[in-house]
Amino acid sequence: MAFQSVYIVDGARSPFLKARNAPGPFSASDLAVQVGRALLVRQSFAPTDLDEVILGCASPSPDEVNIGRVVSLRIGCGHKVPAWTVMRNCASGMQAIDSAIANIQAGRAELVLAGGSDALSHAPLLHNKAMVLWFAGMMQARTLGQKIGMFARLRPSALLSPVIGIMKGLTDPMVGLLMGQTAENLAWKFDISRQQMDEFSVRSHQLVAEGRAAGHYGEIVPLVDAKGKVYAEDDGVRLDSSVQGLAKLKPFFDKKYGRVTPGNSSQITDGAAWLILASAAAVEKWKLQPLGKISDSQWSGLDPAQMGLGPVHASTPILQRHGWGLNDIDAWEINEAFAAQVLGCLAAWESDEYCREQLGLPAALGTLPNDRLNVDGGAIALGHPVGASGVRIVLHLLHVLRANQARRGIASICIGGGLGGAMLVETIA
Repeated sequence: MAFQSVYIVDGARSPFLKARNAPGPFSASDLAVQVGRALLVRQSFAPTDLDEVILGCASPSPDEVNIGRVVSLRIGCGHKVPAWTVMRNCASGMQAIDSAIANIQAGRAELVLAGGSDALSHAPLLHNKAMVLWFAGMMQARTLGQKIGMFARLRPSALLSPVIGIMKGLTDPMVGLLMGQTAENLAWKFDISRQQMDEFSVRSHQLVAEGRAAGHYGEIVPLVDAKGKVYAEDDGVRLDSSVQGLAKLKPFFDKKYGRVTPGNSSQITDGAAWLILASAAAVEKWKLQPLGKISDSQWSGLDPAQMGLGPVHASTPILQRHGWGLNDIDAWEINEAFAAQVLGCLAAWESDEYCREQLGLPAALGTLPNDRLNVDGGAIALGHPVGASGVRIVLHLLHVLRANQARRGIASICIGGGLGGAMLVETIA
């Protein structure tokens, strides 16, 4: 069955705000609400005219478990518009888009608000297991003697040591590796040097700065906090980034032999992004002027210990279905979880061995042109708010295509757990 294209009517995202060792000014729902309101207010239809709201979020707060519904109500969609939350780790936002596409293609919806949001700076500090057991013992203590006995067992140095929630979330339980350690695996597998990673990272910061100066980030809508402070731009971009400066940073995930540092990794960030997706019937009904369309999508699985190669496994089937090579795509957005991860993807496509053994191809797929990849920089400079990144790359890819009067692009992302996602985005002639 042929893929029925779904139109992208409009989209917007927040500035991505770098986590700085304390909760940021916005919760995940605050981010999604401010961006959602700004996006919907400029539409020809009312929020209550939406058929559905789908939000991707990898780390909602305990009081917003179905954060999609919370946000939908806060932005004025009303009680009758169904809203729900999806989670596919780093591709939660892309999954929201794909879920919207599936419902539109099935005829269950015609006009959908799909997006992603995460406030990773709000990731919780947790009690360790020993402390939880101590609390359980205290709850079971009935007599004064029993309670005194429990206090006698209290060892603050051991029991009060917190568990950092985000570190648990970024550790794959199947292979016991942090995401950065999987990036180290790719650096070793494809012999990617520390200097290559740092050079790629500097490129990311430089291209974001150049793109910002050229007005290429028009999809951003400012945020305003409770004190009236305005946040208008991504704040993790380093205008002074240099290979010499990055070389001073120590490896984080493998302190003795590693090459992956905080400088050549994506930043822990808060942010949100939305797309409005529509069927052909909705475009006609509401007299909409779409920015483009999504013409194909693909999910793939691979070894969790090499999860960073997910874009290779997800994008290649799209290319094969359409009979294209890497050069037939006008622009690529590959989410920069780590410099080693993106460079590993490029190396995998250039490897006869990898393409034969892992992708079932007769030989290497080829070289992805550097001037078509993340032309305005990526997550190393912008940050990676896990739930929002998949939406960000689809939205920005569409802006890149339109700015360059190009036709087609692929947005792809690696996903913790050993998955990859990709979407084919096209402009409308």
